[in-house]
Amino acid sequence: MANGQWYPPEWPARIRALASGELTPAAPRRAATVMLLRDGPGGTGPRVHMVRRRASMAFAGGAYAYPGGGVDPRDDRPVRWAGPSLESWGERLGVSPAEAQAVVCAAVRETFEEAGVLLAGPGPDSVVADTTGEEWAADRAALEAHELSFADFLDRRGLVLRSDLLAAWARWITPEFEPRRYDTWFFAAVLPVGQVTVETSGEADRTEWARPADAAARYDRGELLMMPPTIATLRALLPYTSAAEALAGAADQDLTPVVAEAELRGEEVVLTWPGHEEFTRHVPTGPRAPLEGRRS
Repeated sequence: MANGQWYPPEWPARIRALASGELTPAAPRRAATVMLLRDGPGGTGPRVHMVRRRASMAFAGGAYAYPGGGVDPRDDRPVRWAGPSLESWGERLGVSPAEAQAVVCAAVRETFEEAGVLLAGPGPDSVVADTTGEEWAADRAALEAHELSFADFLDRRGLVLRSDLLAAWARWITPEFEPRRYDTWFFAAVLPVGQVTVETSGEADRTEWARPADAAARYDRGELLMMPPTIATLRALLPYTSAAEALAGAADQDLTPVVAEAELRGEEVVLTWPGHEEFTRHVPTGPRAPLEGRRS
């Protein structure tokens, strides 16, 4: 392949079914993912924490991504909260205050579950310095198994969710022809002082702190597999020279939802991602059309 764009072999048939009216789109599930950042050595720019999804995963197996996952129904429970108000978050995310809390809670919870990093502290101006050890691991396991709600976890440990440590970056919605659809908000956050990432999730078989430019180059060479939202947000980090600068730059990012569009044009279906021309695909519609389609 020319690059590492994730493109399931069943997509062309599903695109044709959608264009013909034979496929009813699934409702997208809300989700959140976090680009966790830290500075590289010697002023070499920010690094981003990436995970490789296990090849056995039903969705995007083998692809590199960021820690994240779906919103839990219990993420809308009242939580100890610090930072911008729910109303401010709702305005930024384009949802109601209650829905904004659920999305932000999912972002913080999933980062803790999958990377062992917790954006919370005893008060609004503090943050947990160490989340290693058996008791923290037990809490992560209970959260991941849905045996413990995030609100109860914070209450039990006397912690406040630090929403000010997060910054909304982008919003992507899985295409209508994909059976597993997600309405995903991408956030940026800087690794808190004293905390370290740990390999905690069973969904990943590899983690690494990557220099955005290096990871993008490996994608371009076809060495790393990524979904369009991942490589697009990764490229958006390239101009920044530090993790703090990237976090501040999130305020300038457009949160208009990006969703792929499939249009029937003559003998082919054209798959486009508005504002992201590099992901355009032309899929022949004939019965003998190759399943992999072709890029522009």
